[in-house]
Parts: sequence; C-alpha cells; structure tokens
Amino acid sequence: MTLAGTGLIILGLPLLSFIDIVFVTRRNKVLSAMLSIACVGIAALLALLVVLPQVMGGATDHYEWNWLRLQPGDGGPTETYLRLGVGVDPLAAIMLVVVTVVSFLVQVYSRSYMIEHDEHGHLEYDPGYSRFFAYLSLFTFSMLAVVLANNLLFFFIGWELVGLCSYLLIGFWYDREERRGVHLLPPWVAAKKAFLTTRVGDVGFLIGLIILWNRGGTLQLSELFDQVEHHTGNLFNASLLGQPVLFWACLCVFAGAVGKSGQFPLHVWLPDAMEGPTPVSALIHAATMVAAGVYLVARTFPLFEASPAALTVVAIIGGFTAIFAASMGLASNDIKRVLAYSTVSQLGYMMLALGAGSLSAGMFHLFTHAFFKALLFLAAGHVIHTLGTNDITEMGGLRKRLPWTWATMGLAALSLSGIPPLSGFWSKDEVLAAAATGAGPILLAFAVITVFLTAFYTFRMFFLTFHGSFRGIPEAAELEHRHSTMLDAESHVPAHTQTEHTDWWMVGPLVVLSIPAVLVGFWGSPVGNYGFQRFLEGAQYQDIQANLPLAIVGTVLGLAGIVTAWLMYGARAFVREPLLRLGGAYTLLARRYYVDEFYMRLIDVLAIGIAAVLAIFDRQLLDGFVNGVAEAFRTAGRALRGIQTGRVQNYGLVLFAGLAVIAIVLVIGPGLAARP
Repeated sequence: MTLAGTGLIILGLPLLSFIDIVFVTRRNKVLSAMLSIACVGIAALLALLVVLPQVMGGATDHYEWNWLRLQPGDGGPTETYLRLGVGVDPLAAIMLVVVTVVSFLVQVYSRSYMIEHDEHGHLEYDPGYSRFFAYLSLFTFSMLAVVLANNLLFFFIGWELVGLCSYLLIGFWYDREERRGVHLLPPWVAAKKAFLTTRVGDVGFLIGLIILWNRGGTLQLSELFDQVEHHTGNLFNASLLGQPVLFWACLCVFAGAVGKSGQFPLHVWLPDAMEGPTPVSALIHAATMVAAGVYLVARTFPLFEASPAALTVVAIIGGFTAIFAASMGLASNDIKRVLAYSTVSQLGYMMLALGAGSLSAGMFHLFTHAFFKALLFLAAGHVIHTLGTNDITEMGGLRKRLPWTWATMGLAALSLSGIPPLSGFWSKDEVLAAAATGAGPILLAFAVITVFLTAFYTFRMFFLTFHGSFRGIPEAAELEHRHSTMLDAESHVPAHTQTEHTDWWMVGPLVVLSIPAVLVGFWGSPVGNYGFQRFLEGAQYQDIQANLPLAIVGTVLGLAGIVTAWLMYGARAFVREPLLRLGGAYTLLARRYYVDEFYMRLIDVLAIGIAAVLAIFDRQLLDGFVNGVAEAFRTAGRALRGIQTGRVQNYGLVLFAGLAVIAIVLVIGPGLAARP
C-alpha cells in the first residue's frame, strides 16, 4: 500500500467511528466508547509504525482527485478542475503522530471521566456519553484532514470542521448553569463565543485563499511554493499599498491562524473554552484546534518566507501574546484556566519562532508541548473529577492521596517550565535561540521574561493543588463526581481520593504521557544531533548556533520562578493571595486587561449604531413604501365607495354610461384610425 493510501486509512478510521456511533451503536454507550477508542488507536499505530518510519526513510507521497470542473474566464485561473488531495511528508507525519496518539490517550481517559458515581457508588454514564465519543471521533477526523491536506481548499474544509467540532464539544454540557466566579460563562455561551471569535479570523483566511486563487491561479501548495521559489506569477508582480500581493495574502492567512491559535487580539475565546469537559480541553489545547493555527503557518511557511514583512508581523504577534497571556495566568484561580493561559502563551512562543524564520523551532515546540500540555490537562481533570471543583484555592494536600497524579503533573509542570533535561527545555531553548537570531532584542526580552512567568504561575497552581493542607469545604463541593463527603482524618482530604489507584482508565494515560513529556525533547537536542530538525527540514536545515548563555539564563529564570512560587505558596499555609499586594495591577490581570469588556462595549456601540441606521432605513424607506402602497389603495377605495350606494337606478346609470362610451369608441374609433 502507498504512503498516501495509509494516510487515507488513518483519515477514514475516526470518520468511520463517528458514522457508526451516530447510526448504529449510539444506544450502546460502552460499545460506542470502545469503537471510538479502537479506531483512533489503530490510526495511532499506523502513524507510529508505518507512516513515521517510511517518511524518516525519505519517502513522501500524495494523492489527488478532481472535485469540480471549472470554466476559467479570461485572465482567470488556468485549472480545469478544482482538486482535493492528501499528502504525506515529514511535517504531516509529525502531526499525524501528535494528533492520533494524543487523541487516543484522551479517549481512553474519557472512558472513565464521563462516568459519574451516585450516592451509593453506582456508575452513572453521562446522558450524552455516546454523543461525546462521536464528537471526539469527528474532531480527530477534522484535524487529520487539516494535517493531510495538500491543497488549501481541502485544508479549509477540515479547518471549518475543526471549528464546528470545538463548538459542539465546548458546549457539550449545554444545559448546565454557569459556575461561580468572575467571567465564568455557561457552556453554551462559551461555545458561541469560541465559534464567533474564530470566525473573525476565518473570514481573513478565506480572503487570503481568494487572493491566492485569483493571483496565483491555484490552491495547490506545491504549485504556490514553485511560484514563490521562482518569483513567477502575479503574487510578486502586483502590489497594493506598496506591498506585494503575497504580503496581503499571507496576512489574511495568518488572521485565520490568530483566531484558531488564540493569539492576540482574538485570544478571548480560549480561556472560556474551559467550560467543556476536561478531555475536550486537553484535545483542543494539545493536538487539535489551537495547534491548527500554528500548523497553518508552518504548512504555508514558504509563502511567509518569501514575504519578510509578513514574518515580522507573525513574530510581533507571537512575542507579545506570549508575555501577555503569561501575565494573565498569574491571577487565575481556576486550574484549567491557568493551563489555558499557558497554552495561549506557548502558542505565542511557537508563532515567535516561526516569525523569526525557524520552522523547525516552532514545530519542535508544538511537538513537545502537545504531550506535556495534554498531560497537564488530564491530570487537572483527574483532580477536578476527584474533588468536584476547579478552584485551586479550595484544594491542597493532595500529594499523598493522588500520588500518580502528583508525580505525572509535576513532571509536566517542570517540562512546561523549561527545566533540563525534560522535553520542554530543549524546545524552549530552540525558540529562544531563534528569537535571538531573527526576532530582535525586544521580542527576545519578551520571550525570556515569559520563562520566569510561566514557571511561577505553573508551580503556583501545582503547590496550591498538591501541597499544604486541604482547604475545601465538603458541603461547598457537592458536585458531580463526588463519591462521599467524608474527610480523611490525617490530611483532611476527602476520603474517596484514596481510590485513585483503581481507576487506571484515567491514571494510565497520565503515566503514558509522562514518557514523551520527559524524553521526546532529546530527538531535537544536541544529544540527538538535532534529529527532529533534520527530519523536518532535510537538507535545508541550518544549525542554529548553540547559545549556551541564553540556555543558562532561561534555566535560571525557570528555577527562579519555581522557587518564588514555593516560597509564596508551598512553604507556608495559604490564607490570602500574596499577589493581592499588587493592588490595581492584580485586578487588571484578574480582569484580563479588560479586553473582554472592551469588546463587549465595542460590539454594543457598533450594534446600536448599525441598528439605528437600519431603523431609519426600515422606517423611512421600507415601511414608507409599504405604507404608501397601502394608503394608495385606501384612497382608491374611498373614491370607489361613493358609487356603492345600493340603489339599482344608480348602477343602471353607470351601466348605460359605460355602454355609451363603448359605443362611441366603436363608431368613432375606426374613422379616426383611418385618417392620415
């Protein structure tokens, strides 16, 4: 079987699972879950054992088919058919592994997470259990379509399906009320917010596709890359506002990436996406939706390389988003939102590396980040599943009662903080090196400061969750996943947390994910002779000069962030938030720089203004026309009412008058017509 054929099988397996669950097994919840897990598991095995080894051996492949026949006009695109196709190359192979492996582990985890326990300890499946796994399968299929697409049309189809699936999964518990706290939305509102915000970026992406089609004459990536490599076609020859059309096309395409990857200023949807089930958060933040934006820039990287101005925009947005989101993570008490801000910040790192001109650094960080971020979310979900609260100020003292979760989450937190020799250290170091060589001192400073902030807020969350004494009130934590409200006398932690070791459906994926969270970074390290980078870029890879001082600075700042968090939250009993001493600055961070309020006010002003204009148009023009027609008929009716007397003699008079007029016309008319 060809490599492209294997790719199509990988693509088709989760789609088959989705169709089967919807039409066949939806009433059998256990069978639906196992079918979805099996299909994605087979896809992961094919990606790991078939696709990746062949591509590492130098094989690439693609398969295309004609979709729509076109009749090009004068000066229009030269293609006769609109084509769809899949392609397997090193970039696609890496993402196939990330998407399928993470999705498989998330689904295994979900097998238990979506089951509740009643007051008698009996299992209660979520009412939407089968629907949940159907959505996960469709989500996986959609992201795989993005990964395998070898033209931008197929890419866009998968892209929009990813957005649809995120809407369905974020709003999965659409009937639940909002949780207590500031800026916490009901799931259905959070889903709409995510859907509409990302649509703003998608409009830009669509405009970019139209520009590329109109000026480049094709949406095939290979053909577009040939044009920019040889400087042929109208992408370079035509210009707008002093910049080549290619710059504007790249900028529009990047707008789509900004929306999907939660970059400033379209970042506002991502923290609220935490209202969905935690496995959804893990999948969105590690391997699917937010990764799609970075992957879009990476997949179209030759276009961006040909437009240095566009790369500069990517670097600026990425560098600013990294420090901007990291600062907001300092003031969040929701365990999942802390991780959400972390994701936005780390995606900013990836964009910064890409904007600095290093495809390998950006993708390497995406690769390592997928595993330790999935681990962080799933570990957080296990804590939430156990305690029934997201608030880290209501946790504490869980280290002894959730030892596997504590250990695996600790490894992932160290990796996120960039502590050697874990995976995050090597990829973070690549990002910093890329920023040092291609992004300028200001963006490099942003990246370096972000290292400290990331380590601090990550271990603030970690220490408040697992160390100290339990601060929750059992009566206040009466939520879905509670087995009992009894407290263990030794640590004042709910006694049901002692059952962690029995639920390997949830703990197992944590242990498995901890392995790549520790080890995969060596593939792209000097120890591994930069194997990841050489695999991704091949002969085009150019070694980035090892920047030992920068690596040391990054490590010291990461350790400093951890120590600071320990001194403030781990070494003493938590009574009051120490950062409240910052006063207005803390409020600014907690309110997310009031960006949400600004957008709401802006939307209100725009909506009211547009509504006023439309009201004038409606009342004066549309209503005026309709009312005028009605008034004309009323006037005519009044005039005709005068002859409706009810007297026979009046009707007879009108009849004879009409006949007289007809007779005169018949007698005189022909004579008048005969005159010259």
